[in-house]
Amino acid sequence: MKGLCKVEGEMSTRDLFTDERSLFEELCTTHWLNAGFRDVKKNKGSAGVDGVTIAEFESRLDEELARLKGDLLGWRYKPSPVRRVEIPKPGGQGIRLLGVPTVRDRVVQATLKRLLEPIFEPLFSAHSYGFRPGRSQQQAVEAARQIVAGGKPYVVDLDLSKFFDRIPHDRLIARVGRTIPDKRILRLIGLTLRSGIMANGVVSPSTEGTVQGSPLSPLLSNVVLDELDRELERRGLEFCRYADDCNIFVGTPKAAERVMGSISNYIEKRLKLVVNRDKSQTAPAERVKFLGMTVVGKHVAISHKALQRAMARVKELTPRGTHQTVKATVAQVNQWYVGWASYFAMTHYPAQLRKIEAHIRRRLRARLVSQQKNRRNLCRKLVKRGVSRRQAAITAYSHHGRWKMSNMPALTKAYPNAWFIGVIGQAIRSDKHRPHWVNVNQWIRLT
Repeated sequence: MKGLCKVEGEMSTRDLFTDERSLFEELCTTHWLNAGFRDVKKNKGSAGVDGVTIAEFESRLDEELARLKGDLLGWRYKPSPVRRVEIPKPGGQGIRLLGVPTVRDRVVQATLKRLLEPIFEPLFSAHSYGFRPGRSQQQAVEAARQIVAGGKPYVVDLDLSKFFDRIPHDRLIARVGRTIPDKRILRLIGLTLRSGIMANGVVSPSTEGTVQGSPLSPLLSNVVLDELDRELERRGLEFCRYADDCNIFVGTPKAAERVMGSISNYIEKRLKLVVNRDKSQTAPAERVKFLGMTVVGKHVAISHKALQRAMARVKELTPRGTHQTVKATVAQVNQWYVGWASYFAMTHYPAQLRKIEAHIRRRLRARLVSQQKNRRNLCRKLVKRGVSRRQAAITAYSHHGRWKMSNMPALTKAYPNAWFIGVIGQAIRSDKHRPHWVNVNQWIRLT
């Protein structure tokens, strides 16, 4: 019986090994490459260094996939350099470097992701929420709220400096190799990582890092940071991680300082990554921003910085010197605001959404004031819209500027909230009465 169990155990291990060794064969099938292309098409994106768009690739899909399959099987496949793209960070805080692989390379990477993700996904920590199927930023914020409400009000807020650009290739491939024994898959990942970067027509070698913008990059980043997750779990720490944004929660300021020092040392010496000491901090939860939100006691609020960025975005979308109609401007604002409010509706304070909506209306009222050539025209306009002559005259001939005037009773009566919402079509999201919201009149002040 003992010998039989041993044989069965060896067979089970060998079957599992064979399944994992067959990944490369699966990758090279038309079925899986087609699935990879569908993912690429769904995610859209521009052309890489070869100038081939998704539409052009699709127009000769069978031919392209057949050639790709042949190149992979014949080991003729070589990824092209990625096209470097610079994206400004919010608030003018520098630029974020993204890379755009060719459509052909994105198909290979998306297919690899489809094959590898089901293998790695069950192995990842329950405290990791970024770039994982069935997990979201909202879930990460809710988990953070529950930890703080459970009695861990101090946060170790870790910031990894240029994380995606500094991942050591050898450590990453070795880490993948612990789970995926197929050397052909590992070699293909290595080729992808070292494909190079093209900027201003010049190709530079990529000796470290994974390209932000690559379909495979999110999965590989989770493979790297899973080592950090396991160390935090081994130490019995409570934490939430979304990609490289990691918050660790402790009970006292002293514990926070101790954890900051020891974990920073672990990250730099063991993972060979860099902790940004200037941006990392230990602080009470209500002073920390996590995924645009701040946890305050048992509640969640939009962070002060996220609100300020939203106000700045409203200003960009509602410029003063424009001939665009108010209705057209509102349509543009709605396009941004509906998406923004959909994410930030996780706040417990709908008054924060109402503040943005009110700011939009005030910006537009200020424009309506400035559109009148002179104060006499403004007075006549206000009277025409139902304001008494006396109140219209006091407002129009006051010494206030258009911004101050935009919030005066005459303007709010001439252009009430109902006019913006019902006639001009302003999108409102603060009236949805979500189950987790407090009273809309309750405000919270954050720093």
